Amino acid sequence: MEQDSKFKKVFVGVMVKVSPEGEIRPINITYTDGITYEIDRLKQRCRAHATKVGGTGIRYTIVVGKKETYLFEDEGKWYVEGKV
Repeated sequence: MEQDSKFKKVFVGVMVKVSPEGEIRPINITYTDGITYEIDRLKQRCRAHATKVGGTGIRYTIVVGKKETYLFEDEGKWYVEGKV
């Protein structure tokens, strides 16, 4: 799968809530500059490829404010697809 050179992996910190059944739900994301965004809605969780930056993992379709985006978890590391 080809990567889009206009995008890069942006690693973020993620606060999660874990249910008694082990289901992980991201609550917020924090960028390396310290800015934190609350996740207003979790729309979907599935195994998928990061088509813009390459790689695979669990893809969370999230809504922050009015913007829908993807948040990926791959072997304990979390990232979003950010513009270069």
